[in-house]
Amino acid sequence: MNKHVGSFLASLLVILLAAGLVLAQTTGKIAGKVIDVETGDPLPGANVVIEGTSMGAAASVDGDYYIINLPPGDYTLRCDYIGYQSVKLENQRVSINRTSHVDFKLSSTVIEGQVVVVQAEKVAIKKDQTSSVRNVSSEQMDILPIESVGQVVNLQAGVVNGTFRGGRSGEVTYLVDGMQVTEAFGGRNRAVNVEADAVQEVEVIKGTFNAEYGRAMSGVVNAVTKDGGSSFHGSASASLANYLTENKNVWFGVKDNQFDNNQDYKFLLSGPVFSNSITFFTNFRSQNNDSYLNGMRVFLPTDSSNFVPVESPWYSEKSGDSSIVPMNWNKSNTFTGKLTGKVTTDIKVALLYNYNWSEGQGYDHSRFYAPDGRSHYHNKTNFYAVTLNHMLIPSLFYEAKLSYIDNYSGNYLYENPTDGRYISDNTSTNAGSGFYTGGQEKNYSKTKLKDTNLKIDLVWQLHKNHSLKTGIDYIHHDVDQLDATIRNLYDNTSRETSDYEPVIQPDSSIYSDIYSQKPIEFAAYMQDKMEFDEMTINLGLRYDYFDPNNYYPSNRRNPVNLISSTDASRLSQELKADPKTQLSPRLGLSYQLGDAALLRFSYGHFFQAPPFVNFYRNNSWLISTTNFDTQQGNAQLKAERTVQYELGLWQQLAEGMGLEIAVYYRDIYDLLSVAVVRTYNQQIYGLYTNKDYGNVKGLELTYDFELGRIFANLNYTLQFTRGNADTPLTNFNRAGDSADPIPRLIPMQRDQTHTLNASVAYRTRVWGLSATGFYNSNDRYTWAPLSESRLSRVNLFPNNAAKPGRYSVDLYSFYNLRVSGGLQLKLEMYVYNLLDRLNENGVYGRTGRAWTNIIIDSERNNFHSDFATIEQLNQNPGMYSAPRTVKLGLGVEF
Repeated sequence: MNKHVGSFLASLLVILLAAGLVLAQTTGKIAGKVIDVETGDPLPGANVVIEGTSMGAAASVDGDYYIINLPPGDYTLRCDYIGYQSVKLENQRVSINRTSHVDFKLSSTVIEGQVVVVQAEKVAIKKDQTSSVRNVSSEQMDILPIESVGQVVNLQAGVVNGTFRGGRSGEVTYLVDGMQVTEAFGGRNRAVNVEADAVQEVEVIKGTFNAEYGRAMSGVVNAVTKDGGSSFHGSASASLANYLTENKNVWFGVKDNQFDNNQDYKFLLSGPVFSNSITFFTNFRSQNNDSYLNGMRVFLPTDSSNFVPVESPWYSEKSGDSSIVPMNWNKSNTFTGKLTGKVTTDIKVALLYNYNWSEGQGYDHSRFYAPDGRSHYHNKTNFYAVTLNHMLIPSLFYEAKLSYIDNYSGNYLYENPTDGRYISDNTSTNAGSGFYTGGQEKNYSKTKLKDTNLKIDLVWQLHKNHSLKTGIDYIHHDVDQLDATIRNLYDNTSRETSDYEPVIQPDSSIYSDIYSQKPIEFAAYMQDKMEFDEMTINLGLRYDYFDPNNYYPSNRRNPVNLISSTDASRLSQELKADPKTQLSPRLGLSYQLGDAALLRFSYGHFFQAPPFVNFYRNNSWLISTTNFDTQQGNAQLKAERTVQYELGLWQQLAEGMGLEIAVYYRDIYDLLSVAVVRTYNQQIYGLYTNKDYGNVKGLELTYDFELGRIFANLNYTLQFTRGNADTPLTNFNRAGDSADPIPRLIPMQRDQTHTLNASVAYRTRVWGLSATGFYNSNDRYTWAPLSESRLSRVNLFPNNAAKPGRYSVDLYSFYNLRVSGGLQLKLEMYVYNLLDRLNENGVYGRTGRAWTNIIIDSERNNFHSDFATIEQLNQNPGMYSAPRTVKLGLGVEF
C-alpha cells in the first residue's frame, strides 16, 4: 500500500459521513410469523432475536416480524413469548438480497425456561427466488476441490465454456461487496481478484436479475468478503504440485519428480483489534506455477536461419543449449485486508484494500524451438473501498460504499520500449519450417484504467409485504492506452538494413494507438419486492446513461480528409459523440405450490455498453494502405441488449433434497460487429458497429442433497446457441477472405448442447473427502474438406461440426491433526484431472481432432527443416487441457 492510501481512505470516509451516501447492498433478511401451534392465532409482541447479536424484532398485532440488514451467514434464532415454550432455530442461512422465511409455532407451557431446538428448512430459503440465482457459502467452498471464485462459477448450471447462457465473453458483471470490479476496457474479465479463502459468500445470478444490477446481459457474480470475528483465527499453509501423467509423449519435459515446479503459499489472520467493536481480516496468497507446456531452447533470438530454398544445404545457426524452457508459466500475489468497526449498534464502518499482481506467458507452439524473445503479460491492481452501513430505524437502512480501482495491464518483452536488448527483425522468421528460428516479439501494450465508483442504495421495509429499494450508480473512468509495434528508428532510410534502434512511433503512425479518455456511466433504479404468504413479486425499472466523452468523423469514407475534394459532402468534420440512454423494465415472480414447491417466472430487458476499446480503437482514424488491415473504433456505438424470459420450478423431494428446473429464452440484439467501409480512393477498412444478432434457448436441471455430513449437487444444461457471428470480426474477416456473408442463423462456436456437473462430499471435523466432475458433450468447429473432395467447392458455413466430448474428475481430501489446545495441523491433497484425460480444447479443421492433422503433398514438399518434422509442427500440446495435477499441502490452523 503506497503513502497515499491512508489519506485517500480518510477522505472517502469524511465524504460519506458528511453526505450520508448510500451504496450497494450486500445483506439479506429474515421474515415470518409467530403463531399458537394449536389455534393458529398470532402472538403479538413475541420476541425474535438472533443469538450472539443485538438484532431482533417483536411480532406485530398480526404476528408478523422481520429483521433486515443481515450479512450473509448462518444464524441461530430464538423466539420467546410469556406462557409459551421458547423455540430455538439453528443453522438458518441468510444470503445476499434474499429473504429467509421463518415461521415460529409456539406451544403453551407451565414449565418456565423450556426450549425446543429445531433446524432450518430448505423451502424457507427458496420462497422468494424469482430467477436463477445460486448462493455458495464459504463452508460449501471449503469442502470441495475449489481454490478460486472462478471455479465456483464454472460449476453452476447455465455456465457453459465460461459464458453465461450462451452469451459472448464479457457479458457478465463482477462485484466485490456489491462494488463494480469489471475490467471495462477489454471487457472480458474482472479487474479485482479476491481469493476464495477471503470470501464469505458468492452470489451467481444467471439470466434475469433485478433492476439494481446493470452493465451485464448474461449474468452477475457478487463476492462478499469476510469480516473478522470476536476471537483470533489464523492459518498458514504451503503446497507443492506436479503433473503426474502417463502421456509423456504429449507433455514434453514433464517429469514425475518435479514437485517444486508449482508452489502455493497461503496466510490468513483475523480477529479483534481493541475489542469486539473493531475487527480485522487479512488474507495473502502467493503462487509460482511452471507450465506443463514446455519448449526446447535450440535457437536464441539472435540466431539467423534460412530454410526457404527448396533443397538443402540450408543455413541455420543453433546457439541454444537445448534445455527445457517453461512456455506457459505464471506468478501471482494476492492480498486482502479489511477493517470493520461498529461505531454504534446501528452504524458499521468497513475499510477494504485488495492487491493483485501477476505476470506470465501463454504457449505458442510455433516458438517451441525458440522459446526466448517472447512477450510477457503484466497485471497489477490496487482496490480501495470504504463502507458505511447505517440502520436508521428497524425498517430503514442504507449501506454506503465508495471504491477506487487502479488497474495496470501490459504485454511486452521489455518494459522500456527503447531497451537496447531489442534486436533487429532480420532474425525473426518461421519461413520453410513453420517454427521460429530466432527473433523477438515486438508487440507492446500498456493500459492504465482508474475507476471511481459510487453506487447508492436505500432499503425501506415499508410494510411486511413491501420492501422498497432505490439507488444510483456512478462510475468515472480514466483510461490511458498505448498499443504499438516496436519499430526501427531507421525504417525507410538508407540505414534500415545496417542499423537498428527500437522506437515507439507517435499516434500519427498506423503502428501506434495512443490515447487518454474519460468516459462516464450513470444509472438509477427503483424496485419493489412484494412478499405475500404464497407469492413474491419483484418489479423494477432501471435507467442507464453512458457518455464515451469522445468525437467521431462525420464522413467515414474520408475520416481525416486525406482525400482532398471541392465537394464539402466528401469531407469530414469532427463531431461530439452522443450520450446513450436506455430504460430497462424487470419483472420476477414466484408462487408457492403447497408446502414444498415453488413456481417462478421472470422477464427483463438488459443493456451493456461494449468494451471501451471498441469506442476508441485507432483513435487517430488512420487507415492502412493494406485492405482489411485496419479496424476503427466508433464513439457512436450503442449498448448491446438482451430480452430474456425464464420459467422455473423448485420441488422439495425429501428432507434436505431438492430439484430445480428452469427453461429460458434470450433474444440478443445490437451485438458488436465490424462493418466494411470503403474510402473514396477504394481502401477498405473495418468500423465497429451494432449489427450482429443471436438467440439462446435452454433447459437447466439442478439436484441438491444435504444431510448431516453428506453434500451432493448434480446439474445439467441443455442449450442451443444461434447467431450470425461468433465474434465482432467474424463477418469482416470473411469479407477479407472473399467469402459471402452468413445469410442465416448458425450454431455458435460456443454452442455446447449438453453440460453436466457433479459434486459430492463427506466431511467430519477430522477428515473429509470430496470430488467434482464434468461432462461437456461438444462445442463447435469449422470442418474444412480437402481440395480433392467435392465438398470443398460447397460454401460451408462456419461451426458446421462438433468437437469430441470432454470429461474430467477432480478430488480433494484433508486430515486434521490436533497438536495442542486450539492448534492443529492440516494435511491436504488436490488431484485435478484425476483420470489424466487428454481433453481436446482445440482441433484441426481437416480432422476434428487435436494433435492429428491431414498433411497434403504440397505442404510436405514446402516444409523445409533440419531440426523438426512436419508431424511435430502439427502435434501441438496446447490443444489439450492440463494433464493430471497432484497438489500436496501442509498447513497449521488456530
